[in-house]
Amino acid sequence: MSRPVTILIGALGGDGGGVLCDWIVAAAQSQGLGVQATQIPGVAQRTGATTYYLEVMPAPGPQASVLALNPAIGEVDVALATELLEAGRMIFNGFVTPERTTLIASTHRVLAIGERMAMGDGSFDVGRLLRAVKERSKAQILFDMDQAAEESGGVINAVLLGALAGSGRLPIPDAAFEAAIRHAGKSVDTNLAAFAFGRGHARGELEQAVREHRKRQAAGQGVEDLIERARRAYPTTSLDAVEEGIRRLAAYQDRTYAALYLDRLDTVQALGSAELLRETARHLAVRMSFEDVIRVAQAKTSAERIGRVRSEVRAKEHEPLEITEHFKPGIEEICAMLPPSLARRILAWAERTGRLGKVYLSMHVRTTTIWGFARLRFLASLRWWRPRSFRFVEEQAEIESWLASIRAAAPLSIDLAREIAESARLIKGYGDTYKRGLQNYHRIANEVIAPALAGRMAPRAAADAVANARVAALADPEGESLSRTLAAIASVSLPLRNAAE
Repeated sequence: MSRPVTILIGALGGDGGGVLCDWIVAAAQSQGLGVQATQIPGVAQRTGATTYYLEVMPAPGPQASVLALNPAIGEVDVALATELLEAGRMIFNGFVTPERTTLIASTHRVLAIGERMAMGDGSFDVGRLLRAVKERSKAQILFDMDQAAEESGGVINAVLLGALAGSGRLPIPDAAFEAAIRHAGKSVDTNLAAFAFGRGHARGELEQAVREHRKRQAAGQGVEDLIERARRAYPTTSLDAVEEGIRRLAAYQDRTYAALYLDRLDTVQALGSAELLRETARHLAVRMSFEDVIRVAQAKTSAERIGRVRSEVRAKEHEPLEITEHFKPGIEEICAMLPPSLARRILAWAERTGRLGKVYLSMHVRTTTIWGFARLRFLASLRWWRPRSFRFVEEQAEIESWLASIRAAAPLSIDLAREIAESARLIKGYGDTYKRGLQNYHRIANEVIAPALAGRMAPRAAADAVANARVAALADPEGESLSRTLAAIASVSLPLRNAAE
């Protein structure tokens, strides 16, 4: 008896998983193939999975077969996911296996409710997701299908159908899938364009074009030689993070700043841990592209951002759009852009007079007007001044101190060094958010990291202590959880220190 091809689809609410399932059924039936589909709707959006399961016979005609209604662990031939974490769910549940499953998934992320509610960066580690995808599936077809759908004017389910057709896992010709889209009669032209894009990507027809585009993009930024330097020096597992860091910092500042990024990573590469290198590269790129007034102005006036806002409010091209930005800079934010010596004097004066953290300048800037847009574009053009600013000088000193702790910890324990690298998650944003995160990091550095590097804590215990303190710092903005955690760590480590003495 012929074994059916089993297909599991994981979709978010609104991604058209049910329509995708119907397209596959219609295409299979048009070829005389036996097919059965089960739709299991879950809670909409990100609080529950919506899954669809299909079994398709490999050849037409009557066959003695019993088709199942639900997927079995380890018995799925093709898994399709409209978002990367949905692929992770299927892997976690055991449906995707390295012996059998072809995984077709979009690499974009839609944050889950728990990720959005986290006080700090609660987003799931995309690097871990991608590693799991590559290790736990037999074959993979991965690309940003959400972007492909947007560029083609279609929807993500049509891109996913094209990728399924391009995988060759079903005995169904492309024309049958296209006929199913036409028969449905909705957004036919755009869905066919999205289908063609997904099919071409799955068959490798777009890989060369993408490589050439990236090469031109990197060359235009003047960082192609830096990327080649990274590829020669660093392990393959770290290159995705490193190359993204190079492009990010070249766009943020300039080529020289991106080269400094690699110089700093060279000192971490010498420690001999590929995993530590990748984690440090990821966090270092974020720390070096810290949020300041210049960066905020760049983001607020970017064409992509204005287009995104227009799309979100569903404004048509002929309809007017007004965007009003609300700013409330304090003395610290203003001083961040001044020369260090002047900024320190003003900050000292503000602290003496009780104005620090109490005096703010409220501003409303309409970026859809010429004057408002020009004001922010002027600030965005001050990249040349950034290395001379107080915030830049202070941030570079903090980064060097953080890297020095990682390098000092590595000979004691790679796990400890990795946890110190992860502690950079506490430092982000600007204003009160940045100040609070930096204060929490300093508390952990002084009360946990410094004693560990001085040998007053066992390396394994120190790694756990840094991890626990970081989680506590992210748990609440007021720092009460961190205070309790640091007190608990101190109560455990003090008897050990006295015993050692």
